[in-house]
Amino acid sequence: MQWILLGCGGHGRVLLATLQALGWMDRLVGLLDPEPHALDQHHWPAPLLGDDAYLSTARAQEIQLLNGLGSVANTTRRRAVYQSYRARGYSFVTVCHPTAWIADSATLAAGVQVMAGAMIQIGAQLGENVLINTRAVVEHDCLIHDHVHIASGAVLCGDVQVGEGSHIGAGATVIQGVKIGANVCVGAGAVVNRDIPFGVKVVGVPAREY
Repeated sequence: MQWILLGCGGHGRVLLATLQALGWMDRLVGLLDPEPHALDQHHWPAPLLGDDAYLSTARAQEIQLLNGLGSVANTTRRRAVYQSYRARGYSFVTVCHPTAWIADSATLAAGVQVMAGAMIQIGAQLGENVLINTRAVVEHDCLIHDHVHIASGAVLCGDVQVGEGSHIGAGATVIQGVKIGANVCVGAGAVVNRDIPFGVKVVGVPAREY
């Protein structure tokens, strides 16, 4: 099975470095990006194949995808890319950096990405297309629903639940047992010590609606 990376931005580059660290570069056919000069400023060890139209000639049974889109506050675009290609029959690779630590009893669904230095503790459950970014911590028995992004350095204490499509900002802390609804944005550095309902943005210490 061959792989194609979607997106040549910052997160795409991090994923590429992760594939290099894993020794998986031989599986990568190339990259897709709508910007024809996406690779001009970087020394990419894989070719730019074109934009999304390239996949119109590919067979979904022969190609797996890597979602190279990150998110800042809003996961909508990353989620839309994943759902669009899943609906067309493509599957997504689950990738974990070799320096990440993942408990044997943790469960990772399709398309999960765990970046360098992250920790996923015992009993944690990660849904499809979840991104656990660099040095983030997901403690015991957390439930992370589909399309969530836990940004760099964020910490989820034990038994935290995060609803679909939510974004937990860099360096944020979510206290044990808190339930965060779907489509929530937790600002960078916030400390969340109470449940957060659907669609709310919170910032500060302690976190308050913005």
